Amino acid sequence: MINFKKIIQNKKFPIILGSIFVVIFLLLIFIEVINPISCNGEEKLVKIEKGWGSGEIGQALKNEKLIKNKWFFVFHVWLTGYSGHLQAGDYLLNQKMTLFQISKIIVNGEITPNYLKITIPEGWTSKQIEERLIASGVLAQGNKLPKEKEGYLFPDTYYFERNLSVDAAVEKMSDNFLKRIGEGISKDLLIDSSMRLPNAVIMASILEKEVKSDEDRAIVSGIFWKRIKNNYPLESCATIAYILGVEKKQYTYEDTRIKSPYNTYLNLGLPPMPINNPGLSAIKAALYPEETDYYFFLSAPDGTTIFSKTLEEHNQNKVKYLK
Repeated sequence: MINFKKIIQNKKFPIILGSIFVVIFLLLIFIEVINPISCNGEEKLVKIEKGWGSGEIGQALKNEKLIKNKWFFVFHVWLTGYSGHLQAGDYLLNQKMTLFQISKIIVNGEITPNYLKITIPEGWTSKQIEERLIASGVLAQGNKLPKEKEGYLFPDTYYFERNLSVDAAVEKMSDNFLKRIGEGISKDLLIDSSMRLPNAVIMASILEKEVKSDEDRAIVSGIFWKRIKNNYPLESCATIAYILGVEKKQYTYEDTRIKSPYNTYLNLGLPPMPINNPGLSAIKAALYPEETDYYFFLSAPDGTTIFSKTLEEHNQNKVKYLK
């Protein structure tokens, strides 16, 4: 039987106890140094000012969620002799990087050259994204984003290099699409609906333009999927806007008669491809539709979605809210 009283009374006990704490602390530091904060990774542009010490740098890294604890950073750079060699500048770092990798980049002064912060809004078309990237100097004049990538250029804030190739820009946004979908949607649902995901992205691109609130998007998603099931046209004004390249408060009867595979007034089912690049909220609504008794809806001038169960009620709402 272990005699704890005798161990505690031993003159060497404080040394032993202290040694145990040191070993535990060093083990925690080691775990922190070799493990990234995230396996998926998110890019962060960190500005380190001249005169900053390891504590201020550690706090900046923690604020951007690149490390878990600033004191682990402080202790690591002190232990390795890096603390006197940390260099100021702008650094593009990633949550997939370990604390060791991050500190080494800052010590080596691997400053991020010519990066531009670009925000791509939800619901933008590839053409709109292309125009912003060219105007910002990311892409050179005359470059074109591939049409077949419409729907999969995920809207987000990016850090792009200047004079980037089209392939590199597309890869960055497409990879982000896969990452965000993986983070935001149940893996079981993705497995069950893997064959339906392309259709869900098409549906999401319509929902992105038709409805603003998450709650209403789920209801409209249910209406649209129900119409497809019942062989009733979607009659989405968003698809007419896509064909015309112009957004209007109301579209004429002639507008809805334009011959195009994207015209959901004339054609049953979904358009052949997404009409824009939807965000995660719209994609979730497409995959998680809410079943209701509604079959029609319209957007009032103030942005409110007005639902109705019958065509007669829908026509009355048109007169009430749109005339």
